[in-house]
Amino acid sequence: MSHAAAASPTGRAGLGLVVALLSAGTFGTSGAFAKSLLLQGWTPGAVVTARIGGAALLMLVPTVLALRGRWALLRRNTGIVTAYGLVAIAGCQLAYFNAVESLSVGVALLLEYLAPVLIVGYLWARHGRRPRPLTGAGVVLAVLGLLLVLDVLSGVRISGAGVLWGLAAACCLVVYFLLSGSGGDDALPPVALAGTGLLVGAVVLGAAGLLHLVPMHATTGDVTVGGHAVSWLLPVAELAVVAAGLAYATGIAAVRLLGTTVASFVALTEVLFAVLFAWLLLGELPRLVQLGGGVLIVAGVLAVRWDEVRGVRRAPDEAPEPSDFPVATPVA
Repeated sequence: MSHAAAASPTGRAGLGLVVALLSAGTFGTSGAFAKSLLLQGWTPGAVVTARIGGAALLMLVPTVLALRGRWALLRRNTGIVTAYGLVAIAGCQLAYFNAVESLSVGVALLLEYLAPVLIVGYLWARHGRRPRPLTGAGVVLAVLGLLLVLDVLSGVRISGAGVLWGLAAACCLVVYFLLSGSGGDDALPPVALAGTGLLVGAVVLGAAGLLHLVPMHATTGDVTVGGHAVSWLLPVAELAVVAAGLAYATGIAAVRLLGTTVASFVALTEVLFAVLFAWLLLGELPRLVQLGGGVLIVAGVLAVRWDEVRGVRRAPDEAPEPSDFPVATPVA
């Protein structure tokens, strides 16, 4: 065996880690750039429509190439694509950006990332699968972290509407995880699922805006990013090209290089990137007690994920249990 061949798995893992961190970092920019538009009078619906509409255009060619000669596969997955576009993409981003309107970027994203904990409860109620001790401990840590993130002990007022929107984003993220985990011979390729889902979300949101079902208001004035006045086109382009198109593409590549399990752990760094970008570009930084709560939430989610890994390793030859859900890419 040559030295190059022996080193290739390590090189592949190293490349996968870099790509996964790039994906998490690009997704992590969305909150800060979206909030710069929200502060200038844009509605969350307008921000989400601009973001996923631009991303849908960017993903159009890769989606067509992925589906070339397999259009019947798309017809058989119409229901999944519709749910993915409406709930997992459009609904999740709309709820997250509504949360960002009244909460800091970091707090809103931490609320959204309670999704794995919600999945534990869903699978327990739906399939009767009691969580193992480590999973239970992870849930407790996450709940305690949530209390600190909301700063319920200090009397600081937190927007109730913002919290509800953040939890709604978490519920939409649950749907995203469950739909991403649906496989089989009839499953759409990841690129095709992402591309068609983005297209569905953009079309439906655009129609909802025209019918005045979702408030749509945008301005063409300058916005403030990093303390500098810039054209509104900059954050819109960043959201579509970097925080959506590039983020989804690198996320898919990371899963193929690292596998869903490792990629799902690395994806949690999106929280750290989001807090960092919000601090650098908006001057936002959660209070110390909220940062401590964020650490507990991340620790709780890591415990849940690690317990899933241990469960799979204990029975490698068995079919995955309902709780063994992959995480392709984050969606905030």
